[in-house]
Amino acid sequence: MKIAITGGTGFIGKHLARDLAQRGHEVVLIARGLYTRNKNADLPENTSFLAVNTTDTEQLTRAFAGCDAVAHCAGTSVEDGIQTFQQVHVEGTRSAVSAAENTGVSKFVLVSYLNVRPNTRSNYYTTKWQGEEIVRQSKLNYTILKAGLVYGQGDHLLNNLGNLLRKLPVFATVGLREKTVRLIAVEDLVDIISIALLDENRLARQTVAVTGPEEFPFSTAARRISRAMGKPFLLVLPFPVIFQRTLAWFSERFMPKPLVTASQVEMLADGISKPLADSELLPEDLAPKTLFTEAQIRKGLPK
Repeated sequence: MKIAITGGTGFIGKHLARDLAQRGHEVVLIARGLYTRNKNADLPENTSFLAVNTTDTEQLTRAFAGCDAVAHCAGTSVEDGIQTFQQVHVEGTRSAVSAAENTGVSKFVLVSYLNVRPNTRSNYYTTKWQGEEIVRQSKLNYTILKAGLVYGQGDHLLNNLGNLLRKLPVFATVGLREKTVRLIAVEDLVDIISIALLDENRLARQTVAVTGPEEFPFSTAARRISRAMGKPFLLVLPFPVIFQRTLAWFSERFMPKPLVTASQVEMLADGISKPLADSELLPEDLAPKTLFTEAQIRKGLPK
């Protein structure tokens, strides 16, 4: 099969490309900006790269031509001078859906977020929900995967926490009483995406929640990461959500790479473990089973 991946040079997109290539499929990576084989030398050889504005339906239609399926992985957790949530999550999804309809792909998989819903204070949630609705109202044979917090090599979670804990063995919670998370290994999520793409009847026209096999406070994840790094002592300090929101506000405005974003704070304040009523549960054979162990963490830590 020939499969297009939007957001193809991002964290999930790269892992998905490797998985599909290893299964023997042709992969078209689509991303905003100019990418070269040299910059993506770790990607499989049987892939092609297209620099496409994902809000341009005509460009995407040409990019999807000849493709059997599309994985729409494009997304962002922070707005900047180049892209906004509205552009990426709403206009980009509308263009991807239109292009997929124009080219008649057999399956369209949208990677969304577990707690996305309407009528919240979060513009991230609002725009992601609007993107989901565009897919649900389309003529496509779709699967919407509402995934929780995903970790693995090249992610933000292990990279950011790992770099912070190297400098200072202190972790500030989001909220005086933490909500829980269910972390998902990227290889588990990628396996689900691949199966949904390759079998047009699997999870067809469904919105499905994807959560990890363990449930614990995020500070437990920080402790496990610290131990995996050979730093058994970690001071966990309870901080109110308002403090983290203030930190995110300054971080997004004054740091080239924000330490924390407003959308990330809202996610952790919300909890990332409970599927919403709009989502079906995964069949048992597809449910993530990889545990958040120290060995698994070390595989994804920055070198």
